[in-house]
Amino acid sequence: MSGSRVCVGAIAGAYGVRGEVRLKSFCAEPRAVAEYGPLWSEDGSRSFDVSLGAQVAQGFAARLSGVQTREQADALRGVRLFAGRDSLPALGDDEFYHADLIGMEVLDTGGVSLGRVKAVLNHGASDLLELVRPGQTGAVLLPFTRAIVPTVDLAARRIIADPPDGLIE
Repeated sequence: MSGSRVCVGAIAGAYGVRGEVRLKSFCAEPRAVAEYGPLWSEDGSRSFDVSLGAQVAQGFAARLSGVQTREQADALRGVRLFAGRDSLPALGDDEFYHADLIGMEVLDTGGVSLGRVKAVLNHGASDLLELVRPGQTGAVLLPFTRAIVPTVDLAARRIIADPPDGLIE
């Protein structure tokens, strides 16, 4: 996906029998996912106008343009939805779109490479940077807090981190 779009949600499957989907929002303000439309599939081959319904478990019941049946809705399970970057709100200081962090090199405070950001995860408490390290199997999870990650330099595409002793070996 090009840098011109940012993932704002994903389809979790069909909701009901009339073509609605269960839509997970990845937006800071969850209902805003419908305001950034049209939303696009990751490959850019399909676009959808979104109309949100009731809040349901893990998201919203939503209507997508062109989706009329339960079978069509269920076929979209797992599709990630992207909004044009120009339709998203401007970010404040020390706020970042996850998409901008992917691929950035992470250095410790001494300038030694700790790896590259593979993904930004959030399991409820706070964001975690998933780092991959050259020549090593597995990944390292680095808490994305100001104390541990004091500097994110988008222009230089690097992150400076001060991980606790023993976190990264």
